[in-house]
This record gives sequence, C-alpha cells and structure tokens, in this order.
Amino acid sequence: MKSCVHIYCGDGKGKTTAAIGLSVRAAGCGKKVLITRFLKTDHSGEVKTLGDIPGISVTPCERSFGFFTKMTEEQKKEAAIYYSQLLESTLIKAVDGEYDLLVMDEIMAVCNYGLVNEEEVSKFLTGRPEWLEVVLTGRNPSQTFVTMADYVSEIKKVKHPYDQGLNARRGIEY
Repeated sequence: MKSCVHIYCGDGKGKTTAAIGLSVRAAGCGKKVLITRFLKTDHSGEVKTLGDIPGISVTPCERSFGFFTKMTEEQKKEAAIYYSQLLESTLIKAVDGEYDLLVMDEIMAVCNYGLVNEEEVSKFLTGRPEWLEVVLTGRNPSQTFVTMADYVSEIKKVKHPYDQGLNARRGIEY
C-alpha cells in the first residue's frame, strides 16, 4: 500500500490536534507512531497521555528557545543547531524503528525560520520508505511541500478568543 504525506496548515487552531487524532487512530489500528515536536515544550497536555498509548513514541523536546521573534541572534544559532540535530535524529529513528507514521509538528515553522534545512526534509520525503506515512504541520507550507503532499488540509481561523484578549488555556490550546 502506498504511503502518503499529509499537511495540516493554516492560521486556525487545530493543526496539532488533527495530527494527534490521526496518531491515536493509527496506534489504535496497531501501527507504530513517532511524533516529534519542534518549537514546543513537553508541557502541553497531550504529551504525557500520548506517551502512555501503546505504539506511540513522542520525541522529548529538551530545549526551549521561546518565540522566534524574541530570540537573539545567538539564540537563533543555538536553536538552528538544536532543531537540525532533532530533525536528523528523528529521520533516522523513523526509518530504523520501522515506524508506520511520522508526525513532525511545527516543521513548517522551523523551515520557514531557517532553523532547519527545508531541502533535507524534502529529500527525506522523496526517499522515505514506502511504508512510512508522514504528517507535517504548521503555517505557510512552501510550494515544494504542497506539491509533494498527497493531502493538504488548511485550517482557517474565523474567530479565536485570543483576538479578544483571552490567553492560551491549559488543556485547550496546550
């Protein structure tokens, strides 16, 4: 069976939620799932629960650099090294561990910010094992990624409580 590449993108809430839902579905059908989160700490509510689900592995995010726009040039360099290494280890683990589904959450952002090499991700997608389904999330996917993808789902914000001053809430937004 052909594996596919999924993109969940857009400015609306729910990109990660959709990827997590697919991960739970896959694990429920006996598939092995690897989830790697870029630009996000492990303090988000789903991380602990996902780690308790048989078949799902979540790569720990051991460093936080804060919002990209608030990083110093030195922090951006450190973040680029960290996320490039995280990407490299993820791609090796996904293949060597014979995972069925790989989720790279917020991979679009680290590519768009230049913290990882988009060409490296593209090369992996092109040469990935035939059994490996891949999910990419984040805003503003490049045309390269859109062209390579089999599914592209855009989640559009129509209204969000943040616009009225309500901050992110634990258990809902993270």
